[in-house]
Amino acid sequence: MKSQIIIPARLHSTRLPEKLLLAETGKPLLQHTYESAQRARRPAGICVAADDERIAEVVRAFGGQVVMTDPQAASGTDRVAEVASQLEDMEIIVNVQGDEPEVSGESIDQVIQLLEENPHEVMATLATPIRTRSLLEDPACVKVVMDDGGRALYFSRSVIPHPRQWDEALLHAEPAHFYQHLGIYAYRRPFLLELTTLARSVPEELESLEQLRVLAQGRSILVGVTSEPSIGIDTPEDYRAFVRKMTSG
Repeated sequence: MKSQIIIPARLHSTRLPEKLLLAETGKPLLQHTYESAQRARRPAGICVAADDERIAEVVRAFGGQVVMTDPQAASGTDRVAEVASQLEDMEIIVNVQGDEPEVSGESIDQVIQLLEENPHEVMATLATPIRTRSLLEDPACVKVVMDDGGRALYFSRSVIPHPRQWDEALLHAEPAHFYQHLGIYAYRRPFLLELTTLARSVPEELESLEQLRVLAQGRSILVGVTSEPSIGIDTPEDYRAFVRKMTSG
């Protein structure tokens, strides 16, 4: 099936100002994400959905494709949908966050494959096992619980499932008891365009998790499991760790 990666890129960010333009590694953070996403084999193309000309200039400078979108777009999903509305020949749209410079091509291919192999599903994402209590209890780490068919039952910033009696051995179970949601999505294009027209649900507003809008509508989200850890850059500490990793040795 013909698929396209779209990277929503917003200039301003709260915890790490203009993080996509940070270039202490010798490349802007956004370029690292773009080049990592290019390693995927299934997509037909990749572009950045930018909200500011400074983002666009950076993308053009490293030879990437960029489309300007409404600066007032409510979310990255709306930005992705704005570009997808122009891609009538694409069947699957993949939303890769601009602040995930180590996203693997294999993960992108995996989330596309989930939709290719499940023709009645409209949306897919990924999750990875949680093996530390600190991460499990961190509200910034979004947890997901799946049914036996691999469809999301719920996403939360709280500990889910919540053990009635805690035992450290729970963190080492196989298969895992706890999963962290990874911020990569694949949508069938018509559903993505529909999604941006739907009203926010109460759980979505309470948790500040957009994917809960889908579940509130009675639609399902397929969740693939991967061993890839979360690699989002949200704080100055995250970025410093990334720079150390890229410049060491």
